[in-house]
Amino acid sequence: MSKHKKHTNLERRNSDNFAPNEIAILGTNCTIISDLVHKVSEKLSNYKLAYFDASHAKSINCARDDSNYVLSEYTFHHKGNVQITTSGYVNVYQQRLDFAQYDYVFINGNHYQGAKQILILDEAKEASVLKRLEQLDSIQFIIKLKKETEFFSFLVEKYPKIKNKICYTIDQVDKISMHINNLIQEKIAPIKGLVLVGGKSTRMGTDKSELSYYGKPQKEFAKELLENSNLETFYSVEKVINNEDEISDKFLNLGPFGGICSAFQKDPNSAWLVLATDVPFINDEIIQQLLKHRNPSKVATAIKGKNKEFVEPLISIYEPKAYPILLQYLAQGYSCPRKMLINSDVEIVEIDDDFIRNINTKEEFEMAKKEIHNRL
Repeated sequence: MSKHKKHTNLERRNSDNFAPNEIAILGTNCTIISDLVHKVSEKLSNYKLAYFDASHAKSINCARDDSNYVLSEYTFHHKGNVQITTSGYVNVYQQRLDFAQYDYVFINGNHYQGAKQILILDEAKEASVLKRLEQLDSIQFIIKLKKETEFFSFLVEKYPKIKNKICYTIDQVDKISMHINNLIQEKIAPIKGLVLVGGKSTRMGTDKSELSYYGKPQKEFAKELLENSNLETFYSVEKVINNEDEISDKFLNLGPFGGICSAFQKDPNSAWLVLATDVPFINDEIIQQLLKHRNPSKVATAIKGKNKEFVEPLISIYEPKAYPILLQYLAQGYSCPRKMLINSDVEIVEIDDDFIRNINTKEEFEMAKKEIHNRL
């Protein structure tokens, strides 16, 4: 008998237990773990980092085994420390929302089980490690409090290859930070291209994506522009005509906002370089400049004219962390991607205003076509 499915099987963002990218540190006391996280976070301050720990209030026993119900602290180590304390059951779905904007989340493994682990060898905590032996299924590297500390016999018995793991001492903060930096880099999202077509083009009186500036429909030129940078590229359309390179709007009547969200619904694990078809002066050099300055730690990397007040939302790279923010704006009744960008942490790439001129009328089209022809 086939299993009954009540809900649509949507693509989901890849996530660990509590966050898109996490690592639990365990094997020693909570103070040493917290101190190590703080030191590493200072070294990696270019990322958005978080520390997920159980409260160490006097009413809470640090060694308490039942960590499903505690006061939970989320200490964010990025250009200063902010502490948020809440009370209640730990809800992994809520945690994934809370941590969706962070590049890496450190977890106190004495309280919560992380999908990946850093094991600290502390002779005084051998019994604690034995108790959590089954949680050590994805050790990234080992840290010793003392260089001479030997691997516990039960560790070697359970994980015969553990001695082959890279090992540091607790004072090698630079090397530990570099290793964690590499783990963060490994999970940076790939980029795909999205060409926005199918708008109403009211002022132009015809579909702007079909206009020809370079001897072919502008939508084809824009797609090739992104493909020249080795980006798998799709058209954002209102309705698919059985083409594999088209993504139809799942968020209807929301214009470009809906197209961007629909792309994320198709693939929430990629960043999307969004390009409109009414900016014909965008060229390979501009695309390369945008890609070169991409900052995956930000919500997006966006083009802005040097003399413009706001960024251009339709010449931007939207990171996977932008998707839940877009949905939050939609929940508040806003469907303007620019509003989201100007109120979020965004990397800005400034270029000359001439490159981002919007062509919206027939007169502007004729002038732009003539200018482009003269340049070729």
